Amino acid sequence: MARTRFAVGIALVCAAAIAAAIVFAWPPEIEKVTPPAPDSFDRYRVAEGEDLARLGNCAGCHTSDPSRPLAGGRALPTPFGTVFATNITPHPDDGIGAWSREAFGRAMRRGVARDGTHLYPAFPYDHFTRTTDQQLDALYAWLMTRRPIAGSAPQTKLDGVAGWRPAMAGWNLVFLREGAIADDPSQTPQWNRGRALVAGLAHCSSCHTPRDRFGAEDRSRRFDGAEIEGWYAPPLNASSPAVRPWTVDELYTYLRTGLGPRHAAAAGPMGGVTRALAQVPEDDVRAIAVYVASLMAAAPAALQDSPEPIDRLADAARAHPEGATLFAGACATCHEQGAPMMQQGRPHLAWGTPLHTDNARNTVAIIMKGLASPAGATGPTMPAYADMLDDRQVQELAAYLRTRFTDKPPWSDVQAAVTEVRQGEPK
Repeated sequence: MARTRFAVGIALVCAAAIAAAIVFAWPPEIEKVTPPAPDSFDRYRVAEGEDLARLGNCAGCHTSDPSRPLAGGRALPTPFGTVFATNITPHPDDGIGAWSREAFGRAMRRGVARDGTHLYPAFPYDHFTRTTDQQLDALYAWLMTRRPIAGSAPQTKLDGVAGWRPAMAGWNLVFLREGAIADDPSQTPQWNRGRALVAGLAHCSSCHTPRDRFGAEDRSRRFDGAEIEGWYAPPLNASSPAVRPWTVDELYTYLRTGLGPRHAAAAGPMGGVTRALAQVPEDDVRAIAVYVASLMAAAPAALQDSPEPIDRLADAARAHPEGATLFAGACATCHEQGAPMMQQGRPHLAWGTPLHTDNARNTVAIIMKGLASPAGATGPTMPAYADMLDDRQVQELAAYLRTRFTDKPPWSDVQAAVTEVRQGEPK
């Protein structure tokens, strides 16, 4: 009799566990709603949502065609396959127009769509879970007042078990930490505000932290730098390779304009981030700068600032004569001392972080892809040389720049970086 009761008890526990797993892996659908009328939202709340959307750079990921803002379709490469950003306009069928505020909040905080489908963490809900109710209200108001645009993004199909979306329930169980971050009472309100934005809507560590084999951020290597969309997002901690210290004021200027006069111009995905941050309230950007500067307070450059930029012209010309010739023809009119651009306060190449990182990825990418103005039409630009220089010439130019403007050893991965950038075109 006792054995029977024990067996029944075990069976009930197992049944309960299975039921819980089913509910967790297959969340219920949330009923559709009629798209809210745009004029039903408070205009101040909508304006707040617009600022928050720019902090999160929502358009950067969810816009593939500039004429169709927020309509999705942008391809986001991952180790498991390509994720396509979805349509988040208020279109009732193809977008999120039929989503209630409850459905929107569940997607932002738990990574579950209105119909119960698990989202992939390429959509950084593991950061957006930090948002407050007020922030979610404002974001929802802003999105629901955008122009509805028809058209669905291509279907995401990932490899292996990652292609089975219910498996994301297990990922969430292990890696998702829901809820806001408590303030640190030993820090200032501005620092705490910056940390909340960096950990939440701005999701900075999504790009600047390496990921493990499951696609989750490696918490033991937070802000250690990582590869993202063919670029290298450098460390934002004591491992920062910056030549000059990132002060609060210089970080603020860089984040608002995409140009650091003592560092470099924003390139790759960071260009879009700075274009968005240029339009948000100054206090928010200042708070982010305060927090991020504190992360890099123990970096080598913060402890010892070199007064003059390195320029090993003779050594570089001897080691890489072809690179010297290419630099004279393609780069010197802008980057040589005395050039008009340099006289306007543009950063010296020796101060740019890309030349000082352990890999050649960003230097090669900038040479081949050029630089779109991070600050708009009046900002710095650079032409792309992918069609003008062959692979060997790009390698020689990159090696010349590394030798001339740094005291670091030669890169060992220049050829591989050129191949990867070339194969990744068009971007």
